[in-house]
Amino acid sequence: MDIIPTGWTRLTENRFFVSARWLAAHPFFSPVAGDRHDPVLVAETIRQTTMLLAHAEFAVPVEDQFVMWGLHYTADAEALAFDGPSSDVTVDVICSDLDIRRGSLRNLRTTMVLTRDGRHLATGGTQARCTSALAYRRVRGERMAALGRPVPLLPGVAPQLVGREHAKDVVLAPGTRPGQWQLRINTGHSTLFRRPNDHVPGMLLVEAARQAATATLGSRAYLPTDMDVSFSRYAELDSPCWIEAEVLPGSDPETATVRVSGAQDGEPVFLCTLTAPSRDLAVAGAGLGTCLTG
Repeated sequence: MDIIPTGWTRLTENRFFVSARWLAAHPFFSPVAGDRHDPVLVAETIRQTTMLLAHAEFAVPVEDQFVMWGLHYTADAEALAFDGPSSDVTVDVICSDLDIRRGSLRNLRTTMVLTRDGRHLATGGTQARCTSALAYRRVRGERMAALGRPVPLLPGVAPQLVGREHAKDVVLAPGTRPGQWQLRINTGHSTLFRRPNDHVPGMLLVEAARQAATATLGSRAYLPTDMDVSFSRYAELDSPCWIEAEVLPGSDPETATVRVSGAQDGEPVFLCTLTAPSRDLAVAGAGLGTCLTG
């Protein structure tokens, strides 16, 4: 259910056409503002598409580790509206800055344009590194012992404060002051932890940024149409990761921008900037009175 790409075709040496499917009733990437696909699906589509092409077209072994160092997207809020149980999405991908050493892909950059029914949906891309299983074990060292180890589940903030319906999907625990939270890690989550891991997955940090921005702006219908995230280091499972958010001043009164940072043991982990419409966004659907407000 969490696999988004459904097929791919090579167009040129470094350009590909990938088909994908978004479910309106996805158990985690649930609708936002009543009738909009969750825009974080764009980020997940970019991540999965990059992994797919790395393995299928550039012969990266499946046991290699795939690490994102940066990801960004810009989505059309109106094009995110859905009118059925699923949406077929097409992704035009260009792979560049290929770093191939001794026949093995080590680094790449992807640039993507997403469309749906011929309509522009989003643009985005990522910078990623592929590390062999042997090199990864050497780099991680004793941290590999955390693989599959139980992590105490902290009490989370109220789901409605972070735009969630279910407590199991909350990834923030109360912090020590306003505008600060502790990362809440649920290793049993079927979407955020698809397999045992020795560190915090990048998409969990992306979700933490989204929830922190939602709480900061006070809108359950928060629709982050622009996101730019960079990762500085691995976030470990056995040490508190602190999340902080602040609203950035802007010249456009129709948007609201929040900068979210994560730090662990005094070192930066990630930095994410999210922008969403601050104007009311009409919601389709009978009986839905929700509006998107920043």
